[in-house]
Amino acid sequence: MAQLHYRYAAMNSGKSTMVLQYRHTYAACGRTGMLLTRLDRAGAGIVSSRIGLEADAIEFEADTDLVHRVLSYNGARVDHVIVDEAQFLSPEQVDQLAALVDDHDIDVFTFGLLSDFRGEQFPGSARLVVLADIVEALQVYPMCWCGQPARMNARVTGGVMVRDGDTVVVGNTDADAEVGYVVLCRRHHRAGQPYALNPVSQPGDDGLGDPLGVREVVPAPRVDVDLQGSVEHV
Repeated sequence: MAQLHYRYAAMNSGKSTMVLQYRHTYAACGRTGMLLTRLDRAGAGIVSSRIGLEADAIEFEADTDLVHRVLSYNGARVDHVIVDEAQFLSPEQVDQLAALVDDHDIDVFTFGLLSDFRGEQFPGSARLVVLADIVEALQVYPMCWCGQPARMNARVTGGVMVRDGDTVVVGNTDADAEVGYVVLCRRHHRAGQPYALNPVSQPGDDGLGDPLGVREVVPAPRVDVDLQGSVEHV
């Protein structure tokens, strides 16, 4: 019996790598699948991972009828669908995926972010939590700059964490990027502290830091979107 799966995690946790592994595994078994994505950082119609793997995919739009798109495939009958950047699905499209499972016996595997840079659920992600037969958090967590598992996505503009703005904004990992993203633990996301503050040793002090309290901001590793939309396109 077919099932609807939803697997989620913060940015930089290997979601797209797992998507590509699923694609390879099912294709190796002789099954016919359809790979869907939206707003991947590498461009339209591509699923890309940060470890250098990528594959061609079908770009879905906000108004794409996924039942029609899958059933009208010109080739062998599709028996499974894999969706990357699932946070960009609309609630209606999640219902369409459920229809593919229930009415057409097609397995559906979705991967994406659970929450945006504000810490709020994407509408598509919220609907997947309700409808999916299997909901799982990926067990590979990126690290916050403090060393704790990072489960929150944060948007940084001009070195400052922001909590307002459009849900979908394309980000960059360049040091001088106007808009960037980092992953944080809950504590430092709540505190609005995207970077570590390290003491700066000054000539003549004891090496434990500037006695005047001057501190240097040291950027934590930054990631771009799987999402680019919590950026999220993860």
